Amino acid sequence: MEKYFALVYEGTPFELFGAAHLTAIAIIALCCFSYLYFRKVWSEKDRQIIRWIFAIAIVVNESALHVWSAYWGIWNIQTMLPLHVCSVIIWASAYMLVTKNYTIYELTYFLGLGGAIQAVLTPADAAAYNFPHFRIMQTFIAHGLLINIAIYMTVVEGFRPTLQSFKRVFIWTNLYMLVIFFLNLAIGSNYLFVAYKPQNIPTLLDMLSPWPWYIFELEAIGFAIFFVLYIPFLIKDWRASQKQSPAQSQRLNS
Repeated sequence: MEKYFALVYEGTPFELFGAAHLTAIAIIALCCFSYLYFRKVWSEKDRQIIRWIFAIAIVVNESALHVWSAYWGIWNIQTMLPLHVCSVIIWASAYMLVTKNYTIYELTYFLGLGGAIQAVLTPADAAAYNFPHFRIMQTFIAHGLLINIAIYMTVVEGFRPTLQSFKRVFIWTNLYMLVIFFLNLAIGSNYLFVAYKPQNIPTLLDMLSPWPWYIFELEAIGFAIFFVLYIPFLIKDWRASQKQSPAQSQRLNS
């Protein structure tokens, strides 16, 4: 059992898009698709219980990472402060689940969903480990929960982003990144990966230009991801407007 919590992992290395990785992705996806069925089954009391389960699970899972890091003496302000996008959203989403706060939902949908999908596809923080080690399990549970929470709140609870949400989240993300940039300079950290690319681990950033140019490319990628995440609602609103137009024309002609 100790080997699954060890700091130095001596098992087979993590294989990107290997069998274990694809299985984890499939489980996360299946959970998300299940909400299409359960949204018609769960009562308000059931939904409240589910929200609390999500909130407790994501807090306990994230807290376990800090306990594990402290136990092995690797907890430090340069790497463990909850300042990465997903870390911020993890704690914020727990509050959102309990209070159904719409402003935090906007962040959870765009930042949590967008960031967690990237982290699940390329788990940079835990790539040195492999299933079923605690570190890789914790990473996939954390980001899998973020994805599921965003989808759950949208599909089951009926929340949805708007164009104003798109604008607000993009602007606030850039302001936050600016603050973190100077914080990185002050304490020698690399939160949001804006100080340099992650080293010795494969990530999507490897395909981008050298520092600092990849930061501007990340801006474009972030905008594109936000837009893709908003497309379903853009289509829904367009279809709704198309249905209203004939009805309005008929009233004008009568």
